[in-house]
Amino acid sequence: MAELVKICDPAGRERGSGFVADDRGTVVTSHEAVDGLTRVLLHGPGRTWLAEPSDVTALPGLALALVRTDGLGVRPLPVARRETVDPGTYVRLPARGWRQARVLGAARAAYPAAGALHEVPAVELAIGTDGRDALAQRDACGGPVLDAATGAVLAVLGTTLHTEHRSGGFAVALRAAAGTDPQGELAALLERNAATVPGRGTELNLAGALELTAATLDATVASEPVERPRIAAELDAFTTADRPVLALVGNPGTGRTTELTALALRRAHAPHPAPTLWLRGSDLHATDTTLADAATRALTKTAPAGPPCGGSDGVGCVRGPAGCVPGGWADGTASRPAGPPCGG
Repeated sequence: MAELVKICDPAGRERGSGFVADDRGTVVTSHEAVDGLTRVLLHGPGRTWLAEPSDVTALPGLALALVRTDGLGVRPLPVARRETVDPGTYVRLPARGWRQARVLGAARAAYPAAGALHEVPAVELAIGTDGRDALAQRDACGGPVLDAATGAVLAVLGTTLHTEHRSGGFAVALRAAAGTDPQGELAALLERNAATVPGRGTELNLAGALELTAATLDATVASEPVERPRIAAELDAFTTADRPVLALVGNPGTGRTTELTALALRRAHAPHPAPTLWLRGSDLHATDTTLADAATRALTKTAPAGPPCGGSDGVGCVRGPAGCVPGGWADGTASRPAGPPCGG
């Protein structure tokens, strides 16, 4: 079950909830949950954090707020990669307990703040009478709306969001909100979320791809390899160029596997990490027509529950996050079984 952060005023009166969205402990909540407060008291499981004014980034134009904390011991939630949410999507949301609802469609909702009405990208929700009554309570604001299938966050609840024909039952669509200011703080937060909080299934993100491909790396390589700056430079140049293939050749024992592993680790720990899929010659089957066949098998084997995207094409799935294309290292190709060459 997703863990929430309770948002309170300094006296302890509950104002709403939120969720941790990155490895820095940033909490996403509704703007109405913090509006008018000089300091914000946040509660996690057995822990509290008193946020000062400098810790709070108010985004009234998006009906959202970001609060810097120490994480409060709460597990971050992945944010969905989709910029649009299909009508009919089933979701879960916190409103006096977790409830199921359904997305009716996208909407432009009005949010009143600072004496003005702000139009924000939202999703309209269909929920039962009890759920609608619960959503009308102020302490429901700021809660995450989760995709029922993947657990990824689609939107953030707002109790004062409304349209001309309806009040209540709306939530701010996070990806669409971030898209209104691609250089803004919300967009930067969602980028960190994708890089540090693994998303799985149809919401596979960069962090999820790194997690999957890391399981394919060779764990037997020495921890302190001999540095070969010239080879390392050639390999690094290859990963930033548009060449599709680079052959690293040498006699057995000369360090080919060690160099490829070092390159994979450099990619994984770079300022902008990139996933690397490790294939051995024995991973290739005689019936394979391309490396994608072997890559899909490897990714399916390392995925916690079946193919990484819920489909058969694991390679296409890893290709998706933020336009990041994984590198693929085929090691020990001399052990490939007889048959047609891969890639042909």
